[in-house]
Amino acid sequence: MANIKSQKKRALTNLKAQENNAAKRTVVKSAIKNVLKAVEEKDADAAKAAYDKANSVLDKAVSSGIKTGNYAARQKSRLAKAVNTIGK
Repeated sequence: MANIKSQKKRALTNLKAQENNAAKRTVVKSAIKNVLKAVEEKDADAAKAAYDKANSVLDKAVSSGIKTGNYAARQKSRLAKAVNTIGK
């Protein structure tokens, strides 16, 4: 543990940020899983709704620095491909 008062404070804020970031990463993973689950059940309407929600969540994660742009683009492409297989 740090001896300097400002570093003690900083250590506490880092822990809070770490918890918040972990929660945001969980939201991203859950959104992705919801799309894949709807695709697996072959529910086109639910899959499209979940896909739209996942896109929004991924964009927010990129803008807040939780995930990289390449990660979001890769996931969006992957999910779009999965959603489009339902109609066939």
